[in-house]
Amino acid sequence: MSIAATALSRFLTFDRAAWAHLRDSTPLTLSEADITALRGLNDALSMDEVVQIYLPLSRLLNLYVGASQGLYRTTQTFLGNDGEQVPFIIGLAGSVAVGKSTTARIMQALLSRWPNHPSVDLVTTDGFLFPNAVLESRGLMKRKGFPESYDRARLVRFLADVKAGVPEVHAPVYSHQRYDIVPGQVQTVQQPDIVIVEGLNVLQAPPHQRDTDQLFASDFFDFSIYVDADERDIEQWYVARFLRLVETVFQDPDSYFHRYASLDDRQARETAARIWTEINEPNLRENIEPTRMRAHLILTKGARHLVEQVQLRRV
Repeated sequence: MSIAATALSRFLTFDRAAWAHLRDSTPLTLSEADITALRGLNDALSMDEVVQIYLPLSRLLNLYVGASQGLYRTTQTFLGNDGEQVPFIIGLAGSVAVGKSTTARIMQALLSRWPNHPSVDLVTTDGFLFPNAVLESRGLMKRKGFPESYDRARLVRFLADVKAGVPEVHAPVYSHQRYDIVPGQVQTVQQPDIVIVEGLNVLQAPPHQRDTDQLFASDFFDFSIYVDADERDIEQWYVARFLRLVETVFQDPDSYFHRYASLDDRQARETAARIWTEINEPNLRENIEPTRMRAHLILTKGARHLVEQVQLRRV
């Protein structure tokens, strides 16, 4: 059996209908207004998508969290401790423009409505990018989003503290408008039930090296999700999103990308295609897509931005 076939055999594969059936009796706790608020730019999130894809996933994760909580209590009983529950950490990865941010927001909303884990924080790894001044000094501005553009040591320390039950942990905050870290601003995480960590390279695996003691973000995840799609579809979604940004966010004079505000449709498409080819496509191929098979669950989208297949790693 080939390596690819062996990897795929580790997963149970469901089409949309089969996965939707696993919702069982999980109640729908979101309204149309909630879904509209959670929908990302150019994302096709609908009530049907929530019911058929995300409610079954919410049910699965609720079962995982419950089992983890039970195991934690068992371990604490064995150790004779009575410490507070540590957060269950979910890692969520995928390409730029694939819709992982919307997936993260919808899962935060759904999971926070379960009675046994109502406190759910969402942290994006954008906050752990090095400030632009550092990236510029290292010649990495055109490598923003690549593994080397992140303060990985700080991200690992953050996750280690969260998993150790530190009462209050701080994450840096990133501004997409400024395209930079916001000095002095932090997101405070105070022992929630669940932490969702969303980012491009969160499933990065350790390279083959002698330093076997090195830790990676993925070492702290209790469950991980990869949002997948055909590369050609993702490129089209990226270009479409860029066109929308030219009409909206880039029109703000304070936006880092305000220089693109005057582009006509042809120029905007050419600019988006160039950025995709020079930055996002190489990052997807070299760093993001190779981590796909490390996820516990893979959501594969079709050309209409709807999930068509779900793969769940066998236990």
